[in-house]
Amino acid sequence: MNSPPVFAHFVSLRQPPAGGTSNGPAEPVPRMFPHGLLRGLRHRAGSAVNRRIHRCALAAALAGLVLSACSSPVTRYYTLAEPAATTAPRSATPLFIELAPLALPERLARPQMVVRKADAASTEVEVLEQHRWSSSFESELRDALASGVAARLGAADSTRGGRQTGQPAWRIAVQVRQFDAIDGTRVDAALSWTLRRTDADRSAACQWSASEPAGAGIDALAQAAQRLTARASEAIARHVAAANSGPLGDCRI
Repeated sequence: MNSPPVFAHFVSLRQPPAGGTSNGPAEPVPRMFPHGLLRGLRHRAGSAVNRRIHRCALAAALAGLVLSACSSPVTRYYTLAEPAATTAPRSATPLFIELAPLALPERLARPQMVVRKADAASTEVEVLEQHRWSSSFESELRDALASGVAARLGAADSTRGGRQTGQPAWRIAVQVRQFDAIDGTRVDAALSWTLRRTDADRSAACQWSASEPAGAGIDALAQAAQRLTARASEAIARHVAAANSGPLGDCRI
């Protein structure tokens, strides 16, 4: 049995023979292009168009991402930790401190910097989405105070471990009454704390307030807040040192 042609596809057309007309069978006449080749050309042409559309869509998406990245504001992060706190030598008798979680106003319980207007008559505050502390303000301030107090006393922060069972520690509970950054002017802070040794029942209280001048710009406000936090650490450390070497008493700084 003869196999059908692989490439050429034939159709029957009735054509008259040379020299006259005839009702006899027509000769098969091949198409101009083989049937399989036509289908392949159509498929390749469609694939090429799809590839061009895909490349154009991808280029448009990348361009959109680039424009979006260029137009999005950059978030900047700040810390209250001192760059190099003064470290006192360790005493022969280990000294431990334990700073409890801070109590602070709800308006400050956020990672964004909160800035007040310089106008004394204004009650408006601005929450800066693109200027943030490196963690929540409570955690940032607590870590900075704990490390600053421990460094000045040559003490160990027991919340980080290392204190053996039965070893006493000075427990410090701080309440933040005020911590206001005033745009282009200063940072005001007011703290109070109670101090108690873990192996004793008596406690003492202290109140402290201070201001730190600041220049123009958010960087200047963050640096002023950092300096003010260092001053608070110094005040708490003095109170612990006095209580550790003498009678426990209240203070007002």
